[in-house]
Amino acid sequence: MDWPQPNSPPPVNWDALDALILDFARSDRLVAHPPAAPAPAPASPSPPSSPSSSTTTVTSSAPSSSSSSSSSSYRSRLLIRCARRALELGDVDAALALLRAHAPTALADHRLLFYLHKQRFVELVRRGTEADRDAALDCLRTALAPCALDAYPEAYEEFKHIMLVLIYDKDDQSSPVVNEWSIKRRFELAGLLSSILRAHLEAYDPILSLMLRYLISIHKAFCKRQGISSPISDLTERLLFEDRDPPVVPQECLLEAPPFDEVDVQALAHAVELTRQGAVDSLKFAKGNLYQAFQNELCRMKLDLTLLDKLVHEYCVYRGIVEGSSHVLSGTADLKCKQNNDVNNETQLECEMTNSQNGHCSTSSITRDDSWSRRLHRVRNSTSGQRRRKRWRGRLDDLDYACDALLDSSKHDRLSTTLDMDEDTMVEKQDLVVNFNLSDNIHMEDQKYEIILEMRDLTRKGMASKVVEEISSIDPDFFQQNPILLFQLKQVEFLKLVAAGDHVSALMVASTHLGPLAANNEALLKPLKETLVTLIQPNRDVLMNALSLPVLASSLQVAMSRRLGIEEPQLMKLVRTTIHTHTEWFKLQMCKDRFEHFLKIGSLKEVDPSLGSHSMSKVLTDECGNGSSQITTCSSGKVPDEGSSPQVSSEVSCDENAILKVMEFLALPRADAIQLLMQYNGNAETVIQQIFQ
Repeated sequence: MDWPQPNSPPPVNWDALDALILDFARSDRLVAHPPAAPAPAPASPSPPSSPSSSTTTVTSSAPSSSSSSSSSSYRSRLLIRCARRALELGDVDAALALLRAHAPTALADHRLLFYLHKQRFVELVRRGTEADRDAALDCLRTALAPCALDAYPEAYEEFKHIMLVLIYDKDDQSSPVVNEWSIKRRFELAGLLSSILRAHLEAYDPILSLMLRYLISIHKAFCKRQGISSPISDLTERLLFEDRDPPVVPQECLLEAPPFDEVDVQALAHAVELTRQGAVDSLKFAKGNLYQAFQNELCRMKLDLTLLDKLVHEYCVYRGIVEGSSHVLSGTADLKCKQNNDVNNETQLECEMTNSQNGHCSTSSITRDDSWSRRLHRVRNSTSGQRRRKRWRGRLDDLDYACDALLDSSKHDRLSTTLDMDEDTMVEKQDLVVNFNLSDNIHMEDQKYEIILEMRDLTRKGMASKVVEEISSIDPDFFQQNPILLFQLKQVEFLKLVAAGDHVSALMVASTHLGPLAANNEALLKPLKETLVTLIQPNRDVLMNALSLPVLASSLQVAMSRRLGIEEPQLMKLVRTTIHTHTEWFKLQMCKDRFEHFLKIGSLKEVDPSLGSHSMSKVLTDECGNGSSQITTCSSGKVPDEGSSPQVSSEVSCDENAILKVMEFLALPRADAIQLLMQYNGNAETVIQQIFQ
């Protein structure tokens, strides 16, 4: 198995990932949502919407119903986090109070209610005071005993067993109730409650977190099956934990559910690594809804949210979705703003740039060449008073306050105000005070990003001549080290002139820049000829037909980032690698992924359909990939068939019913079932007989 190399990366549509990232950040209130747009005047017709030149500026307001739904989902997920935390701390009373206040119908599940009262009884005994022991006995009489009568058949026996905690010490490792005393029971019940509430409130995690769980689990399974080591194992092991929340047991009324389609059962079982019976139980709990069962199972997988937030923030800064670290909003904490030392930052940045070129930096060299300083001033002046990107707020981590607020109406109003505060309000409050503690390094990094993102956005708009002029003025050696990028930018300039009918100026660009560059690189001769052909067939779409501006813009961003010492975000490496293994995994399975569309994985594999037909594309990929794995591919279109997961066909494999039969009877993965069938001419009965002989 060959991992994707820098010069041949699997195609990933980063624009599609941007949309998933932004949805995640908005859903979990990691960014301040934009202020509500004023309603258009009824007398004036709405202007036609035009596509944005950069996905980083696409912040169109969602309909109010969608916004309300998002807010409701967030509060439901916050409720689940608070209830889970309360149970993990042993505060069953707080968890019950939250449920009674915000999800009373969930307590109609007698099995869940019995579990909660049983754990409450244990926690009261654990405290050890006389008052708590009296409260425990009262819990037995008034709550636990009545629940045991109609919770489920085994509940009354469990009720009698749990009473043993009254006479056996919690530290007695040989007691018959050692498991009931275990702190682990808190976490198991907390996980179970989370799963039940999530399905009950339909408060599922954003698509991004579900997709990452799925892709990482497939990546691990693929590496294990192929016997290879993962190049991202350090990241995946920290991000996705091995243990899961306990499965939900279907209610008694669902046990007699009609049989499910075996295709659905096997798809779910192998997608989330369940036994067949586990998949059936999951479908019963979801009342036969395959995709709801799939979401339930993915949410049982535990993600490190703190690490995920860091990865998302790093990606957002790199892609220009949010402003840099010096613009992080403080959320529910004290709101502060920044003050930096511009001169020191500019000097340090210029020193770094000079070091990368000449190996040293001196005050005299800075005096002679102040281009970077001037560029930094221009970036700040052009963006002052007009924010193009969002402000990062971070996750609400004070769950103690959130739990109190959910139970206290006055605090709940203040919490709601904070969570729903729009970006303008947050920034106005932030600008009231000054923070002197932000380091110069943070501001310097932000300024690097500002320059790179400005050049990227100009490239996406097709303003190639301005990009070349700006970059050459601030770094005269840049295009000497990146001649392919210069060729493509000049190619854009040429094509724009042709489209405008200015053939004289277009030929001047070709003879002055394109010709000499192609003379020094034979690989550029073919794209040069293809470019010149446009002179005899000019049209306004010539630029879009010949080049992918998003690809060129991303490649320029990669090269400039590498030049300034900015590393590729870890999330990009993670997605690129797991998308690759996802494709390879379903080649082994010889089928399509039934959940690919649901999790938006297909959109990440969509690339420019014309990309493969242009000889320039491979040249650009090879050039920008040297020494880096950061080459990006984006735009719209569909992955070529050879890169997608093929459907099972009779010429390649066996009948689908035979595959399912072998998978069901022998509890085998799909790929193993196919291999066995191919050994026995596709006869499922023969395979089963041979195995049991």
